[in-house]
Amino acid sequence: MTLRDWRKWAEAGQTFAMLTCYDATTAKWLWRGGVSSFLVGDTAAQLILGHDSTLPAKMPFMLELTAAVRRGAPNALIMADMPFGSYQADEAEAVRNAIAFMQDAGADCVKLEVDGSAASLVEKLAQAGVPVVAHIGSRPQQVRVDGGYKAAGRSKRDADVLVDTAQLMIAMGATALLVEAVPDEVSQRIMEKARHPRTGERIPVVGCGAGPGCDGHVVVLQDVLGMSDWQPPFAPPLAQLGQAIQDAASKWCKQVESGQYLAEGGVYRSKD
Repeated sequence: MTLRDWRKWAEAGQTFAMLTCYDATTAKWLWRGGVSSFLVGDTAAQLILGHDSTLPAKMPFMLELTAAVRRGAPNALIMADMPFGSYQADEAEAVRNAIAFMQDAGADCVKLEVDGSAASLVEKLAQAGVPVVAHIGSRPQQVRVDGGYKAAGRSKRDADVLVDTAQLMIAMGATALLVEAVPDEVSQRIMEKARHPRTGERIPVVGCGAGPGCDGHVVVLQDVLGMSDWQPPFAPPLAQLGQAIQDAASKWCKQVESGQYLAEGGVYRSKD
């Protein structure tokens, strides 16, 4: 799987599926299930480490997770999420960190949350040969500024800004866009403008709760597996794995506590 496949599918109107993933074992099984694109998201700070936001995810942690997913699904397209603080302070540092995701962790592209002020950085990354996915719309790394998570582009002014930002990111060299939590008509406007200004080539648009019309869709894996205490409205559960894990844990405890576990003796025998 490569970004060329995304562009080909986008041009043909073939929608593709994507999920977040944070470990090799899960990546292996998702790949076997037909998922060929993974986002190693900074949501790992919440889902793996137990924090209340994505902000505590750090570069070494994200590099390790990205490399793990690559080992679990060696032929998948891997998008690495650049964590908070890895690209905001200095453009040179941002380029080094993005390259580390590709050199050390095997990522195919990096994603960063942007507005118009990131145009120069996106251009520098593109010039360095780093495929950039520009994340616009709702931006979880702004949670402290915004005072919580919220949808984006719900007023005409905000929608116009998002469409302009999308076009700017494409002009600066963004390989794809990720649009989060915006009304359907806003993502549709972005889709209509998602072409390279010089070549006319389609720029894939991945939606995360951004309506049905996007080229691809990504949601958090734990949400669709039914492992989340709060269920996002755009990610209905397809399984109840959380309850299944709880039930299995309960059965294990009962087996051990009742003495039923290995009641017939262990599985290993002495040679003498």
